[in-house]
Amino acid sequence: MAFDSRSLLLESPNELRRPWKLITLAIGLGWLIYGALFYEIGDWDVGVSLIMAGLTYLTAAPSARALWRREWTKLPLILFCYWFAVDGSYLLWHTVLGNPIYREANFYASSALYWLCGFIWLPRCSLAELKNFKSIPL
Repeated sequence: MAFDSRSLLLESPNELRRPWKLITLAIGLGWLIYGALFYEIGDWDVGVSLIMAGLTYLTAAPSARALWRREWTKLPLILFCYWFAVDGSYLLWHTVLGNPIYREANFYASSALYWLCGFIWLPRCSLAELKNFKSIPL
């Protein structure tokens, strides 16, 4: 059986380079970094913000797309990508650094952001093409 790269839940390089997606990533990452620097929450730092945002940017839209299309054979991979982006990377980062871990609170907040970003970044089109909402390619 040959390996099919389409089975992976990573966004295509062309989609990752779309200016409107990069701008929304930069805005969100700016808020995360601001929070890491100015809120005094023991488990929120710049490193975990960069890692989790990066993993979300790579996997949230393909995960949301697979759910939208009801590609149930990808469900284990969707759940793994989701878990690793919102909890696994968080737990690994803070365990290695010895930071405090507020896992439950992080899981709820990060889950909401993961799926919100996934559905925002779901369309495979330019910002100009988003105007014609009825024919957006997913």
